[in-house]
Amino acid sequence: MSIVYLNGQFLPIEAACISPLDRGFLFGDGVYEVISVYHGKLFHAQEHLNRLNRSLDAIRLRSPFQNDQWLSLIHELLQQNQITHQTKSIYLQITRGTDTKRDHLFPSTDTAPTIFVFLMDLHPPGYEKLQQGFKAITYPDHRWDRCHIKSILLLPNILASQTAKDNQATEALLIRNGYVLEGASSNVFTVKDNVIQTPPLGEFILGGVIRDIVLELAKQNHLQIQETSITKEALFNADEVWITSSTREIMPIIDIDHQQIGTGKSGPLWHRMIQYFHTAINASTSKGECL
Repeated sequence: MSIVYLNGQFLPIEAACISPLDRGFLFGDGVYEVISVYHGKLFHAQEHLNRLNRSLDAIRLRSPFQNDQWLSLIHELLQQNQITHQTKSIYLQITRGTDTKRDHLFPSTDTAPTIFVFLMDLHPPGYEKLQQGFKAITYPDHRWDRCHIKSILLLPNILASQTAKDNQATEALLIRNGYVLEGASSNVFTVKDNVIQTPPLGEFILGGVIRDIVLELAKQNHLQIQETSITKEALFNADEVWITSSTREIMPIIDIDHQQIGTGKSGPLWHRMIQYFHTAINASTSKGECL
């Protein structure tokens, strides 16, 4: 039986309940974060918590905990679920809490936020599966103009993801004004002439933690990297395309809208980068501490 954290209590997930007047339920008024757990150890938790704080600041909701308090809570949740060496994901969500009525305006300042944390299975594709490559589609970006906030209001992303699945694809790559921005639940990289490129951060792009790790690994290993806008035409003409996220890690895309990308196989730079990434995971978990 899975144990979750809800508003100060650790309890079985079957016993966890929220009010129907919770603003997350009524309005999608909240933010969330997902942190990978490899072999029982948190992976780059501080970066995820820092992003959580930025999202909370952006929606004018005060963080209920400092980072060290979040880490203590998460460690207790792992202990309660007897997670010692397994690979999991931590899902953490904060909403603006429960009001006495349905009202667009913020509730009173003494309204407590709703805090929910639980464990999810994490099954990133293994190397053999990854190197076969995956399919994606392009999809119009119908989201709002503040996509840098990790909001729980995800209906446009859900519709894009479902359309991808309906077309036997793994991801929907979002296009706005002729440029690819990111995936429905991932960041995007291309490779052209041995130069790795990714769109620069802005209000239409969520700054992914794995995106940052890829940028850093590229610099450490003397690979050419550029943060630059990528047109839809450049996307199709790329030698390689990757998507990155905490649940997908670094995934090669070999087909977009039924058009072959590059050689139609996972490319040489992807093979190097995924090895660097898995080395980084092994190094961080061997330290026996949260990063």
